[in-house]
Amino acid sequence: MSRARKIEPGDITPAEAGAAMGLTLAQFNHCLPGLLDRGFPPADPTTGNYALDAISVWRKARFPRLFPNTPSLTVVPKARDAREKLGSNGHR
Repeated sequence: MSRARKIEPGDITPAEAGAAMGLTLAQFNHCLPGLLDRGFPPADPTTGNYALDAISVWRKARFPRLFPNTPSLTVVPKARDAREKLGSNGHR
């Protein structure tokens, strides 16, 4: 009889992503916009889950002096709503 092999998932739920960051799900959801602005890896658009390996790389990339072999991050500003780009407050 062979033993079932435990498979470690590469993607984790939002609650698990929060726990990986030392946060509750509510805290993670509150912090998420700021994290994404700083290059935090977004959730998969189909599953809503997060790549644990990408989170680990992002966390290390915050400290290049301590982790010099970690790829550096290039943060691309997130796309903004057209009204925000134009400075409109929604009134005509």
